[in-house]
Amino acid sequence: MRDKIKAHLLLQIQNGALKVGKTINLAALSRDTGVSVTPIREALSQLEQAQVLQAIPNRGFVVAKLSKTEVKNLIEIVAQLEVMALENSDFDFDEMDLLKTLQTKMENTESIAEGLAIRYNFHNQLVRHCTNKILLQILKDLKLRLHFYEHDFIQDFSFFKKLSAQTRSVVEAIQEDNVPTAALILRMHWMSILEHIGGQIHIKNG
Repeated sequence: MRDKIKAHLLLQIQNGALKVGKTINLAALSRDTGVSVTPIREALSQLEQAQVLQAIPNRGFVVAKLSKTEVKNLIEIVAQLEVMALENSDFDFDEMDLLKTLQTKMENTESIAEGLAIRYNFHNQLVRHCTNKILLQILKDLKLRLHFYEHDFIQDFSFFKKLSAQTRSVVEAIQEDNVPTAALILRMHWMSILEHIGGQIHIKNG
């Protein structure tokens, strides 16, 4: 139930139904979703830890303002941690099959919004079997935060296709049991995103 509420709120934020600064009404959310208040509070607390929501005294939870200045550090940290997680992951046949399925969906999508949602799942799946569970939890929270930046700044379909080609190379390297090459491509992948989003921020702030 907690995960259901998190997914519901994230979708509302992404499609603009929940704006920055908007207070979340627990009673209305419980009524709309059919979920009791306790798991809703748990979901809101987790989203606050991920800095997606902000707790305001005497007001409750609101959608946090996204600081554009933190995006560079955020991407650099995610890149480092995801590469580390990849290097400490094991991949079996079923795991590779799922990664290839998500990769194919990314390549075939005709919508950036849908593609970014698939991409988010792909990156979580990529390191799901990392042996360091503390690292995975930190990485999951950071990627959740970063996901909002991607929706704001990745709106060029040709650039999204470039990202999909890079993740295809990551998958192929893992299939060849060449994790060092996969890690190198993955790091370059994140640096491409950093360069692109950095340019978009410069344009918007200029």
